[in-house]
Amino acid sequence: MISALTPDLVENQTASAKEIEVRKASMADIPQLLELINGYAAKGIMLPRTEFEMSENMRDFMVAFDGNKLAGCGAMHFYSPTMGEVRSLAVAESHKTNGIGRLIVDSLIYEAKMYGLDAVFAFTYVPGFFARVGFHEVERGELPLKAWKDCLRCPKFHACDEIAVVRELRPHRRPQRQELPPVLGVDDGFVILLPTVLRG
Repeated sequence: MISALTPDLVENQTASAKEIEVRKASMADIPQLLELINGYAAKGIMLPRTEFEMSENMRDFMVAFDGNKLAGCGAMHFYSPTMGEVRSLAVAESHKTNGIGRLIVDSLIYEAKMYGLDAVFAFTYVPGFFARVGFHEVERGELPLKAWKDCLRCPKFHACDEIAVVRELRPHRRPQRQELPPVLGVDDGFVILLPTVLRG
């Protein structure tokens, strides 16, 4: 679940004086979203998306616009009635260090709260950025197994270097940690798991 939010895009990030509009994405935004996301995908730091995939998931997306120019995007993907993922977070090169990433994440968190989620998670290369917006690092095994479904088509699946982070929105409702077996690999589209010994 590669994210285009990299350290150079968030270092010393401050709120921009520019007029930035953050809103839910619309179908008319697809061409600019594809250009931004697939531009990072070509560099190997995001998963590529098709027009069909964007259309299917358009309701997940928030966009930040500077006038008519897309400055950044991000999505809140729901995995269960209690948990969602911040994904496809990208900031245009022209708008790095302007606070766009934080504006988008804040909007996605607000939406997650409106839907009554207990927690949201992300996979990231910049845990420091996410720490500043209330996330903390966790082991991958603490996340729902189905959260890894995009990992199956990621070129870094067998050597993932992203860090899992979680922000608890309603900590008192978070279920106890569930032991999940680590992923060994994929065979014919099925995830192969290592056996896990539950601690008493």
